[in-house]
Amino acid sequence: QVQLVESGGGLVQAGGSLRLSCAASGRFLSNYAMGWFRHAPGMEREFVAAISFSGSSTDAADSVKGRFAISRDNAKNTLYLQMNSLKPEDTAVYSCAAHSRGYTSREPPEYNYWGQGTQVTVSS
Repeated sequence: QVQLVESGGGLVQAGGSLRLSCAASGRFLSNYAMGWFRHAPGMEREFVAAISFSGSSTDAADSVKGRFAISRDNAKNTLYLQMNSLKPEDTAVYSCAAHSRGYTSREPPEYNYWGQGTQVTVSS
């Protein structure tokens, strides 16, 4: 079992930045590929970014490319999402997820473990 806990969400003005963290416990994070997803009210859950278990491969949704960056520190068992140039449409609950296949994935069903999420609100 892997337990995931997100932090770092909050209220920020458009154009601002936030860094989300996802702390893992129960297993070594290096055994899992990771992803960030977001869920806004009335919308379906949306893929944001993913990273392979080694960190050598990353993927990001077109809507966040050039603004968001996913990274990981396996020694600290922590996943990060640096979010810059935030827009009101980035407002959502952001959740991290883990799967044991190693490669990056945009598909929620491939992920075995999920955190509870952290709220990000971007004001205009």
